[in-house]
Amino acid sequence: MVANAPVSYGAFELTVGILPEVPEPETVLDAVADAGYAGIDLGPPGYLGQGDVLAENLRRRGLGLAGGFLKLPFSEPQAWPRMRDDIEVLLDAFDAVGNANTGLKPKPTLADAGSDARRANPGRAATDRSIGFDHERWKRFAGGVEVSVAQCRERGYEPTFHPETGTHIEAPWEIDKVLELTSIGLCLDTGHLLLGGGDPLQAVRDWGGRINHVHLKDARRAVVDQIIRESAPVIEIWRRHAFCRLGEGDLEVDRVLALLEEGSYSGWLVVEQDVLPDREGKPAVDQRANRRYLADRGL
Repeated sequence: MVANAPVSYGAFELTVGILPEVPEPETVLDAVADAGYAGIDLGPPGYLGQGDVLAENLRRRGLGLAGGFLKLPFSEPQAWPRMRDDIEVLLDAFDAVGNANTGLKPKPTLADAGSDARRANPGRAATDRSIGFDHERWKRFAGGVEVSVAQCRERGYEPTFHPETGTHIEAPWEIDKVLELTSIGLCLDTGHLLLGGGDPLQAVRDWGGRINHVHLKDARRAVVDQIIRESAPVIEIWRRHAFCRLGEGDLEVDRVLALLEEGSYSGWLVVEQDVLPDREGKPAVDQRANRRYLADRGL
């Protein structure tokens, strides 16, 4: 099933409550439903509503909940109590919505919290392993992930790990390490993988057995390469429009979809095009185009 996400309309953790141009949640929900998506990602906690309000907002539009994204301090044991609280809030939101609309449970979509050093050097880890975790940090990180996995499973949800630009898990070698050290499934985010120096086609071949969630986004390598060369901060990814409509960047969308089908992937396909807010309404136009792009391919 195909879903969309608030980040595609400029609503995410770096904008909500910070930038005045962020669209109202009702506007985003209407746009997602009108474009023909079957579901939506949760976005920042509380953005689409909480409890019964969230459930009713989705029910009225016939939308399922595809997942919810959290950045968590896995490698910092002193922060694990707060991490557990954040996960509980997320899972409570999932429980409030249920999955009657779609039959698919939402995915707790968990990412590393990152650091100032990594946010200042997006994409660099692909060629410079010195900015990655050392042995002890990897041990602590894996422990934190497993604590979170157990918590999600106790509540009846199967989590997925989301590699994210500007965090400690973005380069292919870092993703390999996560899969080696933990039992968590993998969210294939094609755009962030491109930014991290990876090949989405090879990712499906290598990691297909662990992929349990997909964020489908296209990206322009030339923009990404320039950001890396300049050691520009991670915010430049959005300012320079590194993410684009499906089919307009360097992602081989059709081949990725074909490989996922060959592997019998049956989970949510969440279309994302991370952008900053735009008063002119371009994000909604882009998301309608993205939905048509996939509909033309039978999705």
